[in-house]
Amino acid sequence: MTRVAVFAAGSWGTAFAMILADAGCEVTIWGRRREVVDAINTTRINPDYLPGIELPVGVRATTDPAEAADGAEFTVLTVPSQTLRANLAAWAPVLPSDTVLVSLMKGIELGTAKRMSEVIEEVAKAPAERVAVVTGPNLAKEIAGRMPAAAVVACQDETVAQRLQSACHTPYFRPYTNTDVVGCELGGAVKNVIGLAVGIADGMGLGDNTKASLMTRGLAETTRLGLVMGADPHTFSGLAGMGDLIATCSSPLSRNHTFGTNLGRGMTLQETIAVTKQTAEGVKSCESVLDLARRHAVDMPLTETVVDIVHNGKPPLVALKELMSRSAKPERS
Repeated sequence: MTRVAVFAAGSWGTAFAMILADAGCEVTIWGRRREVVDAINTTRINPDYLPGIELPVGVRATTDPAEAADGAEFTVLTVPSQTLRANLAAWAPVLPSDTVLVSLMKGIELGTAKRMSEVIEEVAKAPAERVAVVTGPNLAKEIAGRMPAAAVVACQDETVAQRLQSACHTPYFRPYTNTDVVGCELGGAVKNVIGLAVGIADGMGLGDNTKASLMTRGLAETTRLGLVMGADPHTFSGLAGMGDLIATCSSPLSRNHTFGTNLGRGMTLQETIAVTKQTAEGVKSCESVLDLARRHAVDMPLTETVVDIVHNGKPPLVALKELMSRSAKPERS
């Protein structure tokens, strides 16, 4: 039986642990808080993140990283992107030398502008062929309810991607393989920023035309950046690009969309943070995505607008007027 370690016990980590167990794996979740770990082990429910969802028998939890990692063929990392470096540095000494490191994270590191797979390679001293990414339109609550969903499993080594595909393929979760790790990660990171933009538009009471325009031009920004960084443009029309973007921008279950909606309604950044229970990755990653774009001399006006609203205090109505008054240009430019 395939052994898998999942670090940590948030909503997506717990839901993915359920997928793995339903696919026949033996799964151990590492959790930081003893009360959450005890609840998973005694009731098979994660009360803080997936209340009312009973986990399969094949899932257990521990607060000991070494116990979670013992014999793991796959090690799934699902912490907030800005804490990955420090967390992985602490866990790396106990990870099996041949374990495949799997990122569920959708962000760009502040300061370095590195993708999550790059951080993993650097900190764990792992070759790219041993680092994989799972991404796509995967809202944790829906998957925990075993609603049908699809995803992309990306790795430079297609054989590794196929192994992971097999480990998480269930009747309700259909993973596809891809070797374009760069494109898959960029799609997941930038869609959070566009999700904030669409949420802000919703909060302002703007219509479907506005939201469709933001999504489409947001995808164009993502593709421009991806092409400069060597990604396959077809990736952005698939699950890791358009698919994830649609789910994030249209669902009330999306943390980034909800966060943006509150900003659009007039709440301050601090007020919105105070009422948000889980991490909205786009809030911090919008700055690192813009940094990455500038390093590659790629124009990303929507991303820049989100940064201005979220971090520079620009009123959404002012930002909207500035965005709409940009000089006219061809669509494909």
